[in-house]
Amino acid sequence: MFLNNILGWFSNDLAIDLGTANTLVYVKGKGVVCDEPSVVVFRKDNRKPIAVGTEAKKMLGKTPSNLIAIRPMKDGVIADFDATGEMLKYFITRVHNRRNFVSPRVIIGVPSGITQVEQRAVKDAAQASGAREVYLIEEPMAAAIGVGLPVGEPAGNMIVDIGGGTTDIAVISLDGIVYSKAVRVGGDKMDEALIAHMKRRYNLMIGDRTAEQIKIEIGSAYHIDGEPTREMEIKGRDLIAGIPKTITITEDEIREALSETVNVIIDTIKVTLENTPPELAADIVDRGIVLAGGGALLRGLNILIKEETGLPVIVADDPLAAVVKGVGKMLDEIELLRKIAIN
Repeated sequence: MFLNNILGWFSNDLAIDLGTANTLVYVKGKGVVCDEPSVVVFRKDNRKPIAVGTEAKKMLGKTPSNLIAIRPMKDGVIADFDATGEMLKYFITRVHNRRNFVSPRVIIGVPSGITQVEQRAVKDAAQASGAREVYLIEEPMAAAIGVGLPVGEPAGNMIVDIGGGTTDIAVISLDGIVYSKAVRVGGDKMDEALIAHMKRRYNLMIGDRTAEQIKIEIGSAYHIDGEPTREMEIKGRDLIAGIPKTITITEDEIREALSETVNVIIDTIKVTLENTPPELAADIVDRGIVLAGGGALLRGLNILIKEETGLPVIVADDPLAAVVKGVGKMLDEIELLRKIAIN
């Protein structure tokens, strides 16, 4: 224990939100120092990484035959172990001072529905990347701490963390998760729904990056009266003629295309509320539901959830960084970390 404390003085401890869409790294004393897409580009012949993060994302869907661009995280868990290891190694080496001779202690946020095998994979990947100690924290708990909810009080706090691969919903009281439910639906499923919609309605093939751009620019979950309907011009490949073409799409049709995915999230929120003990449910009526994660930025989602549940809905100030900030706070509160970390 004493040795660990001494090592702690010399190393930059890190907190990582290992997300399906983005990986964020928080360094003790410095805050969030890295926020990059979870993408790796490899050479096909020797599996050597060429690019990681932002550089790699620019290459998605544009690589020649000797390179492969992959997203190593799928639905919030590791889909490609080697690529995740390379990605973690890149982020840890980039952030961790080379002058420090001590490996960092690393805390990683993981989805609440993660299996033992998946937990092992995340720990092994972090240790292979040079971590001294690895702790795992459930993302909804980390998000709740990150947005400043009073998780230690004997009162119900409800957090909905909508990430790229998963939506994690939890009711928290007394530093513990009373009930949680995770569905493998998030930003990626929304993108897939948009690709399918373009194919079906316009015979137009678009890529993942275009789908994401549509979602960010004109995506919405609820029509706000009096607001103008936004339009967007998109380019793709005509599946019948086989040549590139440009079309104009409207916010209304995109809302319709996203409705199925959004409804899954709303149904999961309702299931969580049905399973919440009555005393805690009473607290949630007063305190409301807090939205975090990138999906919380979908226009009108908070209004739709409010209409469907009748509860107040608050979008966190910086929803994208909620998990990493929560995991980062744990670097200073080792006792609380030991209490809430997944064993």
